Amino acid sequence: MSLPPEKASELKQIIHQQLVKMDVHGRIREVLAETIREELAPEHQQLSTEDLIKALRQRGIIDDVMKELKFVTDVNEKERTSAPKPSTHFVDREPPVLKKTNIDPTRRYLYLQVLGGKAFLEHLQEPEPLPGQICSTFTLCLHFRNQRFRSKPVPCACEPDFHDGFLLEVHKDSLGDGSKMVDATTMLSICDPVHMVLIKTDTFGETTLVASYFLEWRSVLAAENGITNVAVELLGVGTESKVSVGVLNIRLEMYPQLNKTLSSEVTNTQFALERQKTAEKERLFLVYAKQWWREYLQIRPTHNIRLVKIFAQDENGVNRPVCSYIRPLRAGRLLDTPRQAARFVSVLGYERAPVIGGGGGKQEQWCTLLAFLCRNKGDCEDHANLLCSLLLGFGLEAFVCVGTKAKGVPHTWVMTCGTDGTVTFWESLTGHRYIHRPINPDDPPVVEQPKPLYPYRTIGCIFNHQKFFGNCQPSDAVEVCVFDLHDESKWKPMSGEAIKSVCPPGTTSSVPPFPPLCASTIDAAVTSNEIELQLRILVSEHRKDLGLSTVWDDHLSYLLSPALAAYELERTTSISAGNEEFQDAVRRAVPEGHTFKGFPIHFVYRNARRAFATCLRSPFCEEIICCRGDQVRLAVRVRVFTYPESACAVWIMFACKYRSVL
Repeated sequence: MSLPPEKASELKQIIHQQLVKMDVHGRIREVLAETIREELAPEHQQLSTEDLIKALRQRGIIDDVMKELKFVTDVNEKERTSAPKPSTHFVDREPPVLKKTNIDPTRRYLYLQVLGGKAFLEHLQEPEPLPGQICSTFTLCLHFRNQRFRSKPVPCACEPDFHDGFLLEVHKDSLGDGSKMVDATTMLSICDPVHMVLIKTDTFGETTLVASYFLEWRSVLAAENGITNVAVELLGVGTESKVSVGVLNIRLEMYPQLNKTLSSEVTNTQFALERQKTAEKERLFLVYAKQWWREYLQIRPTHNIRLVKIFAQDENGVNRPVCSYIRPLRAGRLLDTPRQAARFVSVLGYERAPVIGGGGGKQEQWCTLLAFLCRNKGDCEDHANLLCSLLLGFGLEAFVCVGTKAKGVPHTWVMTCGTDGTVTFWESLTGHRYIHRPINPDDPPVVEQPKPLYPYRTIGCIFNHQKFFGNCQPSDAVEVCVFDLHDESKWKPMSGEAIKSVCPPGTTSSVPPFPPLCASTIDAAVTSNEIELQLRILVSEHRKDLGLSTVWDDHLSYLLSPALAAYELERTTSISAGNEEFQDAVRRAVPEGHTFKGFPIHFVYRNARRAFATCLRSPFCEEIICCRGDQVRLAVRVRVFTYPESACAVWIMFACKYRSVL
């Protein structure tokens, strides 16, 4: 194939720019020096071109250059000639080809572009990251009417380089009109905001919630040409909810363009009416809640020390009724059983809201569901709210319980009431379930009383999306509580109508809509292999420091897989299975006169170095890793189990076999 001279020079120029950008010349010099130093004897200093090419190929530099030079080809042609999808044990490193999105011409879309940020002053001194250097990143997560989006991560900076566009479909709720394109007047009645959550991920993969913002997008309905630019000031979260963290430049555009735009007076009047209506509903609920609380205290003055929580602050410092944090949530095909839902919630990270200053006080911060899911970790209240919502989605009668654990530590957990009266407690941080059998304090001492296995001590109130009950039994100790919710002498209910007025699905309200769950983007097999390889290197280095050699037994490592699968199955279903086969296989693999030791451990993060440091703190695990003796063979197996929202349960098992000489 011959190229015209001008095309050839253009191609040379592109390749030259790419080589300069990747600093290939510098890397070639390093390889050249290293090759002469290491691979040639001092008397043979002649280096042929073939030697240099071979050295560059061995170090992967030629492959890097070829990967970086992306040649534009016809997408359809590429699709026709593309190889079959690789198996899960290999990662397809092909750069994704950007295809055009098919837009349904009968639907209306809001095109939201994020055109950079500014005034993120906390990162004013942040140096410019070098190419290939791992640095902290910002990611913007969006939710609008059951659609979720995530921006590309950008390096943290005073002016972060966000350049992303999101196509949000604006559709009607009513099925009859679902096929019609919405007009400006109809869109004005859609009061759902675009919820934006900004997440910071540090160099170790730890996530922090930076800001949570509700964007009023309907200003675009009154804009000329159907386009408007908005500068969104993001405020911090928790104790910093009044402090600005930065500004995002956002451009909103309607597709297709509106035939008729609304006047700004009409839109502003609508916004004012909505705010007024919401404020009035919230004021009336507050009046009702105060009256309810006065009546509750009149039953027994000691009720004022019980943990009865009617309002809770979200990440933006806004007080919301606790019932608004719950909504029946269906996980589609992502979760199959209530117990699997409990397992999923338990593998989301646990982290208490940060407190500025000492005193050991607890900073209250109940996160909105999007902020909790995007950060992939939260406090016990966030876990309990999500688990309760999922169990309601599975058709169970579920409530969040507010009370205390041992030593009077405030805690929340979930309770389900069966149709036969069975009361089950679900610990959202561990996935454990406990059947509640109340102790009758009036029984004579001879009667044997059930011993509670749960860690809960007192209970002040229970609630879900429709009901709220304050515990008005003589004692708030969980073990003597009777959960007959129809008996108003034991549980004081709130008016269902009052709760419905401030926690409604789909009407004017300051309560954010619930986002759907997203499938995991993690390849379990690839991630398992990567962590296992890193652990082998860490173990070998650790033993080398102790003056010990390391010999790995791949067969023994493979035999540990069934045990890890059985542990995860037991955590999910409470059923133990497959232990006999595992033990039999290990007995066959360990010769007569040899000793086998194994140590399983469970994590909810994928940082191999952090996991290894934790393992070494266990004397039993350290004994295996630092095993000395005759014919020592080591084994390690990692199994990653993926859940929605890219949550993971990571099981690691270290083992060794050696000849017993004593």
